[in-house]
Amino acid sequence: MSVLVIVGAQWGDEGKGGVVDHLAAQARIVARYQGGTNTGHTVVNDLGTFRLHLIPSGIFDPGVTCVIGTGVVVDPCALVEEIDGLVSAGVSVRKLFVSDRAHVVLPYHLVLDALEEEQRGEANLGTTRRGVGPAYADKVSRSGLRMCDLVDTTSLRERIFDAVALKNRLISGVYGRAPVDPMAVYETYRAFGERLKPHVVDTSLLIHEAIATRQNVLLEGAQATLLDIDYGTYPFVTSSSPTAGGACVGVGIGPTQIDRVVGVFKAYQTRVGAGPFPTELLNGTGDHLRERGQEFGTTTGRPRRCGWFDAVLARHAVRINGMQGAAITKLDVLDDLPSIRICTGYRLDGEIVNSLPASLYTFGRCEPIWEDVEGWRAPTGEARKRDDLPRAARRFVDRLAELIGCSIDLVSVGSHRRQTIVLNPSF
Repeated sequence: MSVLVIVGAQWGDEGKGGVVDHLAAQARIVARYQGGTNTGHTVVNDLGTFRLHLIPSGIFDPGVTCVIGTGVVVDPCALVEEIDGLVSAGVSVRKLFVSDRAHVVLPYHLVLDALEEEQRGEANLGTTRRGVGPAYADKVSRSGLRMCDLVDTTSLRERIFDAVALKNRLISGVYGRAPVDPMAVYETYRAFGERLKPHVVDTSLLIHEAIATRQNVLLEGAQATLLDIDYGTYPFVTSSSPTAGGACVGVGIGPTQIDRVVGVFKAYQTRVGAGPFPTELLNGTGDHLRERGQEFGTTTGRPRRCGWFDAVLARHAVRINGMQGAAITKLDVLDDLPSIRICTGYRLDGEIVNSLPASLYTFGRCEPIWEDVEGWRAPTGEARKRDDLPRAARRFVDRLAELIGCSIDLVSVGSHRRQTIVLNPSF
């Protein structure tokens, strides 16, 4: 039995969905522990290509119970759309469950998300405008609706009308925009509640029962460490805790019940939205990484900013999450490059910096210290074990392990499930 946490170790989009899809065959429960529809996992398997925003990547294994945990903010409209899309592709959702304590994203959250971003002007945070931040704000201010409220028709109307009246004072009174219709929200969300009621349970009980009966449990986060509300590159962060610590709160287990934490790193670095990015490549090499790696947002379609691997940020992620293992994805994207760079440290005002500064302004002034390594200029997509990789590719992977201070469990050389090289069993 093992409880394994899969954590994004950069700014997201590292390929966590593919790693979870690969490991799900060994798990009995796969649980998502935070985030909302502001993130997405692209999974490629024998059934096709799927883009998931709320449902865990383990849904494709019929023997796996999939859980959307308490730490997730759930947009019922998006969830129903995902369920319908999976069912139409022949994927069973019979073992999909949503925490009755998870908070609900409502239409006024999306409205406020967009209005707040517009108000910030050029200083906007680059949110996906999916209402996730305002939903988490309501959760913390103790004014949110939860999934248990959505399926309880006796109190739903009153809860929605009270909430909409409060938000309309802000939407109309402060922003001068058209108010939200409370009856329309009630009718729509009452239908969502009826549709989703069979899936809404106390999911923490499911996970504790699995642990008690010594089954493998896989916990997956959305976004990534550098977007963590506390330990990310604030304020250009998400509204929850994607780190391993967030997994405990997000599914309702204690830290002593986690056996292993594996961080997912891309072989280079990407970022969506605003904020400092020391290793960003604003040249043809950056364009090459973007096109070859298909670096466009699963949720928004926005082109991702691309740059070289940053070992300073990687060490920060290893430390904050207590990682015992790492997965390196998209190694194949580097196949054509004659030379590859790794940032091993920063230089700031003539001094060497080896950790992530807390201040956004300090971080923005950091200049990377480079180490150049030899490229391999050979295809890696057909490699199925370590010795199949070109020698220079093996040296690159080994060097990353040295720099981040963490063993490498997995290396992916393509988007398909079979294009995964296992160096060390994660479970």
